[in-house]
Order: sequence, then structure tokens, then C-alpha cells
Amino acid sequence: MGDTKNILIIGGGYGGIETAKKLAKHYKKRNDISITLIDRNPFHTLMTELHEVAGHRVEPDSVRIPFAKIFGASKVKVILDSIETVDFKEQVAISATNRYPYDYLVIGSGAEPEFFGVPGIKENAFTLWSFDDSVKIRHHIEKTFEKAIAIQDPKLRQKMLTFVVAGAGFTGIELAGEFLEWRDEMCKKWLISPDEVKVIVVEALPTILPILEEDLRAKVETYLKKHQVELKTNTPIVGAEPGIVKLKDGSTIETETFVWTAGVQGCHFAGMLDLTKGRCGNRDCEIMKAQGTCGLADCKFKKEHRDVSGKKGRILVNAEMRSVDYQNVFLVGDNIWFIENNKPLPQIVETALQTADVAAHNIAAALDGTPVKTFKSNYHGFMVSVGGKYAVSNAGGMKLSGFFAMAMKHLINLHYLLGVAGINQCWEYLKHEFLNMEHHRNIVRGFGSYRTRGYWLLPLRLWLGLMWVIEGVNKIGEGWLAWSTGSKSTWMFSPGVQQAGTTVAQAVQSAAASGADAVAAASEWVEETATAVVQSPHPVYDAVAAASEQVADTAGAAVSAGTEAVAHSFRKIWDLSKPIFNPQGVVATWFRTTFMDGLASHIPFQAFQLMVVLAEIAIGLALFGGLFTWWAAAASIVMCFVFTLSGMFAWDQVWFIFAAFLMLGGAGRAFGLDCWVVPFCKKWWNGTRFARKHYLYLDNPSKKN
Repeated sequence: MGDTKNILIIGGGYGGIETAKKLAKHYKKRNDISITLIDRNPFHTLMTELHEVAGHRVEPDSVRIPFAKIFGASKVKVILDSIETVDFKEQVAISATNRYPYDYLVIGSGAEPEFFGVPGIKENAFTLWSFDDSVKIRHHIEKTFEKAIAIQDPKLRQKMLTFVVAGAGFTGIELAGEFLEWRDEMCKKWLISPDEVKVIVVEALPTILPILEEDLRAKVETYLKKHQVELKTNTPIVGAEPGIVKLKDGSTIETETFVWTAGVQGCHFAGMLDLTKGRCGNRDCEIMKAQGTCGLADCKFKKEHRDVSGKKGRILVNAEMRSVDYQNVFLVGDNIWFIENNKPLPQIVETALQTADVAAHNIAAALDGTPVKTFKSNYHGFMVSVGGKYAVSNAGGMKLSGFFAMAMKHLINLHYLLGVAGINQCWEYLKHEFLNMEHHRNIVRGFGSYRTRGYWLLPLRLWLGLMWVIEGVNKIGEGWLAWSTGSKSTWMFSPGVQQAGTTVAQAVQSAAASGADAVAAASEWVEETATAVVQSPHPVYDAVAAASEQVADTAGAAVSAGTEAVAHSFRKIWDLSKPIFNPQGVVATWFRTTFMDGLASHIPFQAFQLMVVLAEIAIGLALFGGLFTWWAAAASIVMCFVFTLSGMFAWDQVWFIFAAFLMLGGAGRAFGLDCWVVPFCKKWWNGTRFARKHYLYLDNPSKKN
């Protein structure tokens, strides 16, 4: 293997991802450390959100995060393959076509549904333990409603419109919650009475959600019953046939949709490995280790290898998350067996993340010669959602229900996604859960989910672009580019502040010219007055005229007073022509002295004025043509804020800002050049190392160099 140390991670679940990211961060500057993750899929699946896909609340892509996005420009190499076995003595993982040597191995292969040996379950029930499972359920229910509308036989119709969920744990209750919300939408779509549709949860234990406190369980039960979900507790399922679920009391339920969520076990792959299994039963096999088989229901044999299936099949590890058989083999997540406080670790996300943290730390300790770390759980609580509008939780010492519990769940999901794939994935989550949500299936109902079509914004985009072009052209007409006449932008600076490029002589010359103009105006007034006196040949007539003029002035004053009184009674409530901020007020003065005087004044006035004119015309042309509309709109907003804070933007110009915000939503793709330019730019940007390193993708990454 040379001088390079190879760390191999099998499985891209919660535990595998966490291990890879921590090791990649720790060894990002070490070229002698190689980290490889192998998974059969090109994406990480958010297992806790599968019920949302199955229940048609979100699109399938919302629960898939491409590995290319997660690892970006990190040193983790992702290989798509399916490992069949591991030769621990030779230190090599083996697939059908390749062999992968390692110095340290991390196994995070996850778990699989447990059927407890109940006859007919595996053959006749859907499961919800993978992305494919969720999509299969989703499509099945859509087709079932579509077919049911044409069925006239009441018994067959009732069978098709009965949906049975086996298991009242987290997965079962969350799936039932999605079904009850989707039921209402499907009934509207196919004109079926909701009373015809049955959602039934069957549980062998006396209560639902046994891991939660009684008060929270009661709230969930009340919510489900209020929405016509039938709960059958103390009702074990003893078998299943096509279209039939058999109960222990001898009764049956006829259904075309039967979903099994009653338990999980260690996966088949882990059970096949030549590693010690955890002991939780006494049904040992002669080829098993002395510690037992962890309650395996079967121990089947083949000629060349064993095929283990059954209740658990989880690998025994010590407190350092090492296999008890090999010091360089670590296990994380659902496929481990570790006893803490006389109980095996639960197969939940927090277990996967916390065991991964220990495994990553101890691999680094082995490589660096530093102290190892032992596992100690630190669970923060539990929460369960019942559809998109209701949840209960006991997390961080707080018991919540309804809106606040659902909000807590969203915050926890965002926290996880931020660490996995950055702010980009958080934005994707918010879009799926809120902005693109249909049928009001979230805690804010339909608020914020309606989208305006780009073609409705076309007239506004064209008008806004035209206004910016006119603003720039007008400045040219006002002499902003006639630099020989001096600066035209002094109004943006405080009195006495001299822009770069102007001279004192120019300022003096301007003042002298203003003084000369004033003297000339005064002389002209004196001359006109003297001429009028000399040239008047009729003093008496002038006296009469003066008296008449006085009378007229008196009458006019009276009329003006009356008019002013009326105008005062009906004056403007809000003068929109006034500046938003007083040019001499606190805000405008602060902005002018802090930014304009301190920064912009050092730019030669010729360059400054040219920059403003070109910026306004460029913004206008870009908006008019729909080219780089987002950037043009953003620049428009910045320009408007500068003018506003300078005290020169009036209230009747504020529409510039609001119109620009509307343009940020992709208005250039409707009858604009962005229709072709944006996809090209996205593809280029997503392939850059900077975007991959900082998770600043526009949608999904295009390539990995």
C-alpha cells in the first residue's frame, strides 16, 4: 500500500457520511491519508423523511443529497459499487468486479426491515426503509385511487380504499399522518367521499409510540382519531396473503395497500461478515461466535458461505466502536450491537452520528498516536410528525406539540443539512418544505408557496429597464460626461468635501462666476427701474393706475386667502415628492459622511460619474433584454439604497426597489436571454472548485474535477 494510509468506508448513510466528513476535515492537508466511501447509490438518503415522499408531500429529490454535493472539493473519493464481502485478514473489501484494500475499515451498512418470521409479510407488504420503497408506495397509492373511482362493486372498492400501516412506532405514525393528509387531496381530485377511505394503524403493543411520554402519546392519539384514523392496539398481526391482513383474534382486514413498519434488523451484508454478532438470544449456530447470534431466527447454510437472516444480526463492538475481532475495523450506526445502561443502542439517527464521531476520532488517534475516545450517548430527545401540520416532541428538555414541535423538527433538519451540505442544501429544504409546497401541507399552510409566472413580470421588467436607461441618458444630457464643465455629482457629498479630480481654482472660478452673475443681475434691475421712472410721462395716470393695482391686489389677496383655506382643508396627506430621508437629517448625514465623503470622494469625479452613468444604462439594458436579470436586479437595489440613504430618493421612486426584488425571482427566463444564458452559467459555476469547496451550488453540482 506504500506510505499512504487508506481509510475505507462502506455505506453512505448517516454514520458513513459523518465519519467521512470528520476524517476529511481532520486530514485535509495530509496527502498521505486516503479516504474512500463506497455506496451502491450516488446519493445520501434522508431516511427520517421518507414518509414525506411516500405520502406525496414533497418531491422525491427532497430526500436525496448527491455525494458530489456533500463532499464537494474535499479529499473524500466516492465510488459507486456494491461490496459483497470483506477479507479481514488480507484487509480488502471485495465487490463483483473490484477489490479495495484498506488500512482502516468503517462499516456503516445500515439496517433492513424485520419481519419476525410472520408468514406472508415479506411477500405481501410494502416496506418503508429505502428511497425506492417510498417511491413505490407513492406510485401505488396514486394508481389505487385512480382505479378505485371506476370500481362499482362496493366491497372491492372498499378494499382498494383501505390503507393499513403495521406498527405504531415513529415510522408507522408518521406515514399514517401523511396518508390522512393525502387522503383528503386525493378525494378532491377523484371526487371520492373521504368517508369511503380508511387509514388503519395496527399495533401489537397496548399503546402507540411507546418510547414517548404518556401525555405526548395521548396528544398524537387524539389528533389521529380526530382525523378519522383507526387505531388498533393490542392487535398482533399473525400473517398476510394477497389483499388480506390476518390478525391474532381471527379477524382479517382486506386491503390493497399494506405497509409494514414494525421493526428493523441489522442488514444482510453485516450478517454475512465473519465478525462476532451481539448476543441477545440463545439460538447459537455451530459456525457462529461464542457470543451468540443476537436473536437470529434462522441460520441457513450454503456450500461456500453462510446466509444469515433474522431478528437483529448486528455486529458486536466495544466502547471505541471497534469490532471485537479486528482493531482496525470500526462500525457505526444501525448495524452495531453495543450495550449501554443494560440496553442495546437504539437504531436512530443520533446513534449513527454519535458512533461515527467516536469511530472517526479513534481512527485519527490510531494514525496520530493520540488518546482514544470511548462512546457515551448524549441523546437530545425524540419527536414525531403526524403529517405536515402537527407534531409532538420532547427535545432539549422541552415538551412541545403542534406548530412549535413541527417548527423544532424543521430547525433540527436544517441544522443537520447545514453540516452535511451547507447553506445550499438548507435552501433546497426550505423550498421543498415551504416555498414549493402544494395543498397547504405544512405549518404555515399555503403562506409563501404561490409562485408568480415569469411572463406576468415581463411588462414590469421592460418598464424598469427603460427607466434605468432614461436615468443614465438624462445624466449624459445634464453634462455628467462633459468633464470640462466640472463635477455634476457634488450634491452626493457634504459641503466642503472636494471630489478627487476637481481643483481649488475651479472652485474659486465657480464662486467668482456666481458673484459676477449676482452683480450683473443687480445692475440690470437698477437700470430697468431708473428707465421706468424717467420714461413715465403721465404721473397722474400712473397714480390712478397704482391705486387700481392696489385694489386689485387686495381683492386678489382675499381670493388667495380663501383658496389657501380650501387647500388647507384638503391638503395632501403624504407628499410623495419629498425625499425619503431628509438630505440634512441624521440618516443621510451619517451615510454621506461615512461612505461618500470617506470613500467615494477619493475616486476622480470623471471616473465616478462615468461609473454611475454606465451602471444605470447597463442595468436598464440587462433588465430590458432579460440578461443576467438577477444580478441586474441586485445592482438596481444597491443603487436605489445608495440614492435613498443619500437623501435624494423620493417616496414616489420607491417602486424601483420593489420592482427589482420581483426581478430576483427569475423574471429574465420568460422572454429573456437568461433562458439560455443561466443554465450555461450554472453548469460552469457548479463545476468550479470554489463552489464545491464552500457548497455554494446553484441547484446541484455539474461535475467534479
